[in-house]
Amino acid sequence: MKRVESVFEIIAEPSRRAILSLLVSSQQSVGEIERQLRMPQPTVSKHLRVLREAGFVESTVDRQRRLYRLEPKPLQELDAWLAPFRRFWSAHVDALERHLDRMDQSTPTKRKTRRRRRGPNRERNKGETK
Repeated sequence: MKRVESVFEIIAEPSRRAILSLLVSSQQSVGEIERQLRMPQPTVSKHLRVLREAGFVESTVDRQRRLYRLEPKPLQELDAWLAPFRRFWSAHVDALERHLDRMDQSTPTKRKTRRRRRGPNRERNKGETK
């Protein structure tokens, strides 16, 4: 459980989540992250260090710059922890969908009745007469 708690502590920081979001699409250098998030370089480096130490990102050296890319393992652990909650909500959403489907099946008759009653009012509101 300690591992999951540390994962939550790490992704609780909005700047780290923003960095992870950038790295989903492609690897990025510190400078690219800095420009896209409009953060000072020392701040970006600090967050990248935390993410790297926690295993969320890996870095490689490309000439004179360091490129960061996302590492999926910590996110997979988080995903596994969230799985029971998805099943919980999925069951509730499925029940709501079934309920709405039942309402839809009984609604056409009611709607026709309402339309007949409301029809003359709508015509009068548009400036038309009976």
